[in-house]
Amino acid sequence: MPDRGSGPSGPRMRVGRPSRRSRTLLMTLGVLAVLGMAFVMFAGFWTDWLWFRSVKYSTVFTTTLWTRVGLFAVFGLLMAGAVGLNIWLAYRLRPPLSAMSLEQQSLDRYRMSIAPYKKWLLPAISALVGMIAGASAAGQWKTWLMYVNGVPFGRKDPQFKLDVSFYTFDLPWYRFLLGFGFAAVILSVIAAVVVHYLYGGLRVTSPGARATAAATGHLSVLLGLFVTLKAVAYWLDRYGLAVKSSDFKAADNWTGLRYVDANAYLPAKTILVAIAAICAVLFFATLWRRTWQLPVIGFGLMVLSAILIGGLYPAIVQKFQVQPNEQAKEAPYVEKNIKATRDAYGIDQSDVKDYPGVPQTDDKAKLRQAAGTTASIRILDPNIVSPAFQQLQQVKGYYAFPSTLAVDRYSGQDTVIGLRELNIGGIPKNNWINDHFKYTHGYGVVAAKGTTVDDQGAPDFTQSDLPSKGMFGTDFEQRIYYGERTTQYSIVGGPQKELDYSDDKGEKETSYQGDSGVNLGNPVNRAAYALAFSEPQILYSGAIGEGSRILYNRTPKERVEAVAPWLTIDGAPYPAVIDGRIKWIVDAYTTTNGYPYASRTTLGQSTADSLTNSQRAVVAQENQVNYIRNSVKATVDAYDGTVSLYQWDAEDPVLKTWMKAFPGTVKAKSEISKPLMDHLRYPQDLFKVQRELLTRYHVTDPQTFLSGSEAWAVPDDPTTKAGTAVPPYYLSMKMPGQTEKDQVFSLTTTFTPNERDNLSAFMAVNADPGTPDYGKIRILKLPTSKPVDGPKQVQSKFQSEPKIAESIRLLRGGDSEVEYGNLLAVPLEGGMLYVEPVYVRSAGLKYPLLRKVLVTYGGQTAFEDTLDKALNVVFGAEAPTTPVNPPPGEGTVTPPKQPQDPTVKAALADAQKAIEEADKAMKAGDWAAYGKAQSDLQAALKRAIDAEAKQPAPKPAG
Repeated sequence: MPDRGSGPSGPRMRVGRPSRRSRTLLMTLGVLAVLGMAFVMFAGFWTDWLWFRSVKYSTVFTTTLWTRVGLFAVFGLLMAGAVGLNIWLAYRLRPPLSAMSLEQQSLDRYRMSIAPYKKWLLPAISALVGMIAGASAAGQWKTWLMYVNGVPFGRKDPQFKLDVSFYTFDLPWYRFLLGFGFAAVILSVIAAVVVHYLYGGLRVTSPGARATAAATGHLSVLLGLFVTLKAVAYWLDRYGLAVKSSDFKAADNWTGLRYVDANAYLPAKTILVAIAAICAVLFFATLWRRTWQLPVIGFGLMVLSAILIGGLYPAIVQKFQVQPNEQAKEAPYVEKNIKATRDAYGIDQSDVKDYPGVPQTDDKAKLRQAAGTTASIRILDPNIVSPAFQQLQQVKGYYAFPSTLAVDRYSGQDTVIGLRELNIGGIPKNNWINDHFKYTHGYGVVAAKGTTVDDQGAPDFTQSDLPSKGMFGTDFEQRIYYGERTTQYSIVGGPQKELDYSDDKGEKETSYQGDSGVNLGNPVNRAAYALAFSEPQILYSGAIGEGSRILYNRTPKERVEAVAPWLTIDGAPYPAVIDGRIKWIVDAYTTTNGYPYASRTTLGQSTADSLTNSQRAVVAQENQVNYIRNSVKATVDAYDGTVSLYQWDAEDPVLKTWMKAFPGTVKAKSEISKPLMDHLRYPQDLFKVQRELLTRYHVTDPQTFLSGSEAWAVPDDPTTKAGTAVPPYYLSMKMPGQTEKDQVFSLTTTFTPNERDNLSAFMAVNADPGTPDYGKIRILKLPTSKPVDGPKQVQSKFQSEPKIAESIRLLRGGDSEVEYGNLLAVPLEGGMLYVEPVYVRSAGLKYPLLRKVLVTYGGQTAFEDTLDKALNVVFGAEAPTTPVNPPPGEGTVTPPKQPQDPTVKAALADAQKAIEEADKAMKAGDWAAYGKAQSDLQAALKRAIDAEAKQPAPKPAG
């Protein structure tokens, strides 16, 4: 006999079963792979749970988790059950014998190939579609929580007279259910058709009937369900018209019904509901009639009706009824849109007044006095002076300030403030220990007066040095473990000491004492974080031990967004020193996209300006919204990362809904302390959204709105060439007609007409919560007959004035750079006062100094060394002398001059000498000499103050 192991091609290899050892190895590897994947999934879940527990918001994690799990399970099972049931039914309804045809003979091969796996195929397919559907449903957890916890708005839409909550909370859930139903029916139809065809219930080329009676009945029921769902969809589409956006020349992102919607689409949808219902009945009737003729005719009628009634008829109405008399037809609907939009964005109480735009008095002394009392004009631009903070107060390379500093108020003074945060890029030597164990935090607060600078044009610091000292004192927690620049994780509190700062005496070390972060004391946590951060050293490093804690999610916006994922976060958190702690204050918004008739806006676009970058961008849950409220004020402790959420808008139904869904996460407004309240302010991003809407919706007359003749625009920032919107500016000021006696911390902006550069309006909002009019929007509307210069025109005139242009050219001499600060506009006695600080960055100097101030008013322009000098030149009058508490009935009393103490005189002479030495050193670029001169100056001033304090008090005048 021939050898069975050989052949023409030579010997063949025998393929036998693997050895027991190989099988054991393969099984072990498989188990390890499964365990590895399971641990990866567990690590993500476990680290999330640990983090939420560490910030004491574990209920947010559990509520979100169980909601997702519940939706996944319910809708996954429903989808699996629907598809599985129809596969099973199609198989049970198969004909007992398949027709003898080429088509069925070719299908026999497929039937035979799947026969051994029929027991597993049904549950496998059902499980697959169920998991996909469940995962999709789990993503709707916000929709579900809003639906079950929805709170009425107490306002009804003008068309259907339903509460707004139906559109914001109910309708999105109904649409999800409808979409899920369509998906289940379509997948069931596909599965049933495949099985019926495979087992002979449906035939394409075989002789005889194309479908068995059982297959016909089965599929007709499924198609009947599909058409029934379509009838429901037509019914919901009627309500959807109230929140539908459309192209309309009167406004972008127009939302709500127009004439054609109310008079054509709405009746068409109602008729289509009836046609779809009849068509569904015809499909169900096929169970008895066993013919497709009537259902097919009905379905064709429905499609034709959708084209004619739902498409052609509205187009005819629009063409022949609306267009010939558009303003009259659309006016009632425009009025509804205006009212809803103004209400949804909180601009319905805006106070619009006419303003002349030109001075209403020639009294120069009165104008000069008004310039000093109407506003505290901030000449320290927080967007320019960050390099000065960096150079003068950074102290070490591993510290840094944000590129844009914050504006706050302390003791009635507008103050520019910044934190000395950790700068990983400035660490002398980057390695894992240095980056994550030694350099873990920033240190100290630096603040400067907003309305003055020192003699050199540098910031006039009120809090400075390291450790920080000044108006806040030194008795507060200065370490900054949580900040805008702190994006990497740190491991603190263990055997490895951390660097606070270093001085002439060496490094000052510390060990974190807060309870923030997650404990790495047990190996499970360490393994989970080693996997989560892809850093195996976390698992075995000796630098981690008893008490070690890992800090992450460290920016204020990240922390607030994580504990309240239903909030939209303002792009500009700001720090404040409150009750001995540095706290980040974060404004947060509740939004919705379903407010009927309110036009939509895109948050990313409406909040962008010349200062917007990735760090300052709004964190939006929904980028397109048509309702927004600053409903929550949040704080993040810079040392221990504690997040506190406070209810700010007690009337907001969206916030009430989320507070029902996540009870206990938001504190009552009454729990806001007085020191914290003093530092709250009107948020920038909300203001920017409102000003964008007010470019059109300051108009309340429908005819004027439709004509577009009163439309405004937010001007581009004239101090840059980027062509981006001018940012709003915080400023303490009094608006004309404002009831408060004193200046009020405000947020301001300007408007120009569309396609033109002259000024059309000035807008300010009261940004101080300590005043009765907080949040009051005031708009001064300028006349169109007498154009008033807008920001771009003012900037152009500044630069084209011959004397000013020559002065700027000289300032640029020697490779120096000129930087224009914020162009501030202030309404003053009927006219507009513009003020712009001008900074110079000399060659070799790494930061800008304030050198000049530009001022214009009533056609007069000045370019002087100080604001007071510039105002004096513009108004042709000196600033009035500050009165010294005159007795009742008497005039101003000037205190008699006291003879100067010799010690004071000598100290002031030394101070003047130190200033001169500092100036020389700065021009020469000798920074060591400059630092010594600054130290001598501070010492001399201290001697003068001490000597002055020892003098006897002056005798009362008179």
